[in-house]
Amino acid sequence: MEIRKGSTADIPAIVGLFDGAMEWLVSQGRTGQWGERPWSQRPQAVAMVEEYVAKGRPWIAEVDGTPVGTLTLSEGPGSYVEPAGEPERSATSICSRPGTAAGRAPRCSPTP
Repeated sequence: MEIRKGSTADIPAIVGLFDGAMEWLVSQGRTGQWGERPWSQRPQAVAMVEEYVAKGRPWIAEVDGTPVGTLTLSEGPGSYVEPAGEPERSATSICSRPGTAAGRAPRCSPTP
């Protein structure tokens, strides 16, 4: 596995990772968190990924050149969490492809 800096060019791959995680969750009957509609078909979810990647520092984990995980570091939490009132870092848009070296099950956040 290799980990590299990401960019806005990676947004389709990042959204694809979330789609894969969603597919896995649905196959497990776990639809309570995100429902059943892929992120790529949800403009709000795609816009959230675009915002986090544009404002943060995205990282992409790859196996043989294929993205299998992602994490974006930002200066603070998303809008769903109150800021701490002091300098902080947050890991947002965390997701790994099930069944890869990046994780056996998707570990994804946040909820759009």
